Amino acid sequence: MNAPAGPAPLHPSAPADSSSAPFDTVSLELPHGHPGPVLPLVIAALGVVFGDIGTSPLYAVQTVFTLHDRFIAPTEEDVLGVVSMLLWCLFLIVTLAYITFIMKADNQGEGGILSLAALIRRKLGLRSRRAGAALVLAIIGAALFYGDSLITPAVSVLSAVEGLSVADPGLEEAVVPIALVILTVLFLVQRWGTGTIGKAFGPVMVAWFAVLILLGLPHLVQNPAILRALSPTYALSFAADRPIVAFVALGAVVLAVTGVEALYADMGHFGRRPILLGWLCLVLPGLAINYLGQGALILSDPAAIANPFYLLAPSWAQLPLVVLATCATVIASQAVISGAFSVSRQATRLSLLPRLKVVQTSREQGGQIYMPTVNFLLFLGVLALVLIFRSSSSLAAAYGLSVTGTLLLEFSLFLLLAQAVWGWSWPRLIALGAVIGGLELLLFGANVLKVLSGGWLPLLIASIAATLMLTWRRGSRIMFGRRAEMEGPIEQFVAYVKEHRVPRVPGVAVYPHGDPSTAPLALHSNVQFNHVLHEHVVIMTMKNIGVPHVRHEDRLVVTELGDPGDGIVHVLCRVGFNDSQDLPDALRLAVGRAPELEFDPREATYMLSVFRIERGQDRCMPRWQRAVFRLLEKFSANKTQVFHLPPDSTTVMGAQAEL
Repeated sequence: MNAPAGPAPLHPSAPADSSSAPFDTVSLELPHGHPGPVLPLVIAALGVVFGDIGTSPLYAVQTVFTLHDRFIAPTEEDVLGVVSMLLWCLFLIVTLAYITFIMKADNQGEGGILSLAALIRRKLGLRSRRAGAALVLAIIGAALFYGDSLITPAVSVLSAVEGLSVADPGLEEAVVPIALVILTVLFLVQRWGTGTIGKAFGPVMVAWFAVLILLGLPHLVQNPAILRALSPTYALSFAADRPIVAFVALGAVVLAVTGVEALYADMGHFGRRPILLGWLCLVLPGLAINYLGQGALILSDPAAIANPFYLLAPSWAQLPLVVLATCATVIASQAVISGAFSVSRQATRLSLLPRLKVVQTSREQGGQIYMPTVNFLLFLGVLALVLIFRSSSSLAAAYGLSVTGTLLLEFSLFLLLAQAVWGWSWPRLIALGAVIGGLELLLFGANVLKVLSGGWLPLLIASIAATLMLTWRRGSRIMFGRRAEMEGPIEQFVAYVKEHRVPRVPGVAVYPHGDPSTAPLALHSNVQFNHVLHEHVVIMTMKNIGVPHVRHEDRLVVTELGDPGDGIVHVLCRVGFNDSQDLPDALRLAVGRAPELEFDPREATYMLSVFRIERGQDRCMPRWQRAVFRLLEKFSANKTQVFHLPPDSTTVMGAQAEL
């Protein structure tokens, strides 16, 4: 281990991980409303939030009857029971669990499982056992979400393009190549962000839900007996008469609620009210009428179970319907891919993944980002799934496990928040847990049965993702601790400078640094090799405090180090996980806030500390974990790009350690 010269280091009391510092040390009241007319927000939410769940009619009913054709027949009893289960999953999980309860658990307006875990940790304190349990559950949930992010684009686009074989059986061989082309284009355009094409998403989805209603209504009118499925008694009697068959069927019924997690994850973009209005006024009626229409069609024509969605339409309308369905599934895929970007950024700021390159694709919307590494890995994974499974029905068997696992984990974290932070009574918690938690547990259990037929896939993806996150978290804590030992306390460095009367030269030197309690490696190296310090020394720390956004007036905390006139100052810039980490912009914001900050920020030179990790024989971690950690470290983004530092004004200095 090579340590820079300078004052003798002392052991710090905390690792130099700015993102793992206690969130409860900062108290901020941040606005998270969404001012302006509600209707545009509702339409925008329709285009992003409901894309995944809105395209479920393409394959949900078909999968129930084709995947379990040995047990479930297109008889009146089975059709009414299946449609009733589909509808009541929507009513209980989406309307009751998410819209009514879970979406009230916002982290300064932001949702998602990692955001919920950050909220719990901030409220309970990082040292709380329940906060630690919340983080573990969130890691598993985020890992499952990555599985969902791979499977959703593949199954959605395949299910839409498969409509070609319904309109013309001769086109069946073209389904997979066309799906691959669409997915390739989808991932290629990610670099331009959703800002340009996002304006078209809402109107397309409005048209989609209107078409769902128009497709279902005629069949519902022709066979109104299907309306009996609105009663939960048919789902309950189906489960009571054939409990094993009903339990197995739940493994496919869950496809009706895939994408419900997007309602919560994307809440920060639109707010709860627009999502609620969009769900109750258009999405729920559209889905319910279409599912009822598919049920009515099957009652009239049992052969329609082959593809009940496309057979709702007359033959002349099937090709246009394929085009519209493909547009809708591309939008659904876009929402999940964007969600993967958001989850990845939140994971990096919770020290669960290395820093990855993040490109902000919108000046107005902080959540609109593009992550090239994540996009490329998703692209490879989705193409592999399409080539291996080759049909939406085959992929649907693998689909439910990641979704139900995420639902169960998010609901568990919500109950923890309700009990530990909101102070809900135990009878209320038990009642809600029995109804919602019981249903989600049944859905998860039913999907566990599909492990051998495809459910192994999301488990494999989630296991890999969770292993990577836990390995990075463990390794980074070890290396942050070693780096802090090499850096030593900042107070000791300031005393060393005064005691040895280190010469000062004109200029402004800015040192980006993660731990306010230690001295940057580059600062040590500058004194060691140049034997001078700049007239103005600014140590800047980007502090991620576990909330989505921080207002500019609340961001900066300026602390003078040493005595007045020493010219060394620390600037803490607090940012949320949806805020840009533009360090020069933060410096401009800090100028003039203290006597030591009276200078022209354009004259600043940025001195970046780099801590290189080399292969060693350290036994603090198993050999395979050390190898994985070193590999992940190579994916770390260039800090010059992360902090938006000007390359012509940035000098890189540092040290190395073995692992």
